[in-house]
Amino acid sequence: MMPLLEDQVLPKDGSLTVPILVVGNGPSGICLSYLLSGYRPYLSPGASHPNPILQHKLEASRHLSIVDQDLEYLSEGLEGRSSNPVAVLFDTLLLPDGDYGLDHASPLWWRLETWQSISHLVLGTGSPGGSWHAMEGSMLTLSFGNWMELPGLKLKDWFGEKRRNLRNDRVTPAEVAVYYQHFVSKMGLEKNFVANSCLTSVRRSSGVAESEAGGERRVNQESGEEEQSRGAARPLWEAKGYQTGGDGTLTPFVIGAENVVLATGTHDEPLRLRVEGEDLPYVCHSISDFETAIVRGRVSQGSEPVLIVGAGLTAADAVLCAHHCGVPVLHAFRRSVTDPGLIFNQLPKVLYPEYHKVHQMMSQQSVGGEPASYRGYTSFPRHHVTSFKPDRKCILESWDKCRTAVNISMALVLIGANPRLSFLRDNGAYLGLHPKLPISCHCNPLQVNPYTYELLQEPNLFAMGPLVGDNFVRFVKGGALGITSCLVKRRKQQEEQLPAN
Repeated sequence: MMPLLEDQVLPKDGSLTVPILVVGNGPSGICLSYLLSGYRPYLSPGASHPNPILQHKLEASRHLSIVDQDLEYLSEGLEGRSSNPVAVLFDTLLLPDGDYGLDHASPLWWRLETWQSISHLVLGTGSPGGSWHAMEGSMLTLSFGNWMELPGLKLKDWFGEKRRNLRNDRVTPAEVAVYYQHFVSKMGLEKNFVANSCLTSVRRSSGVAESEAGGERRVNQESGEEEQSRGAARPLWEAKGYQTGGDGTLTPFVIGAENVVLATGTHDEPLRLRVEGEDLPYVCHSISDFETAIVRGRVSQGSEPVLIVGAGLTAADAVLCAHHCGVPVLHAFRRSVTDPGLIFNQLPKVLYPEYHKVHQMMSQQSVGGEPASYRGYTSFPRHHVTSFKPDRKCILESWDKCRTAVNISMALVLIGANPRLSFLRDNGAYLGLHPKLPISCHCNPLQVNPYTYELLQEPNLFAMGPLVGDNFVRFVKGGALGITSCLVKRRKQQEEQLPAN
């Protein structure tokens, strides 16, 4: 087994090698740790799935966990809101007919099989839960509460009597973050998690590692033949980084890994406009900066307007926050309010009334008028920022090249984010669908095998979650299933290849 870390301190000398290193401790990394720790889903006795074809396939292999079955076969013919077939499969099993708002019980039951566990470490820059701890705590999630939960612990069961009745069964990011932390504790996963750890480099090393079946030890290529012959030797990854102590000190570490899983999500690097003056102090790229400005009184009902740039849900959250606090808002976005690609035109009005309100504000407001119902809000559809000036003036340009100068107290540029992959060569660009473009969770995801989630260009390097286009928690769980299934089957193959004693 992998040696226990004393006080969760990683070694500086590369003396530790793990079979699996998971980069990212959000819901993707947590769910993967759950499966790697030996939790296995089976078809419940007497349970049935509303899809008769899938039910027939499950019945034929009832004695096997889903992890040990042929995922490609089970996924065949299924349709869903993910382009990754295993994500659709697992979502279909956990939330039957979830897209139709139906509350069918999952036909799966979970069993802990400790002998199936594979040693691993999960690194994260903060506490388990990842970026959910940094999100604005009072807004409602886009997804329903049960779409946010992880296998084996229902949100409703965890909230119990203390859970308030939220509109349409949606929850707040603050509640989700606490739930994810509790999940790690409840399922006994803490030993696998190392918080406050930041990677600076992940690269192939010159060493090789014996598989877990053959002794799970680090062996250098210059070592003796007798050591290497005990198991299947495989190339190592070398991971470097630093841990942040409670006093802010940075302690470097170096560890080896036979497999690396990228589960970093997408909130690390806010996208920038790349215009003049964007680095001025009053221009921010996080909604939390806006909240801080409100608390400290830097913006208020009597201040100059706050400029919010963007037409996504984060920008909408900022508009709602400002409207609630009475802070005047100028809202600039490139699209037309009727553009079918605008997220608000894709959300059911009944389920998302607050976002529908923002869409109404965007639709009914014009540059020259100000309806009384939305006092303090002015929208600039089909506009973009050309520059920010030191005197807190911003120059906006419309689709027909007309320019407008506006006075503002601060600017919030909320146009999305890209993952932080600076620890990989070329920021991981060579791993994307379009190798010459930056990795984008929406436009240029990492290229993986659709059933194992292994990077096509890098053996033993895996990716899951938003990095492969699964931007909703309900679908990241499929990556955990695919990766675990792949690694379990490889371990069995290695065991079968070992000579009999």
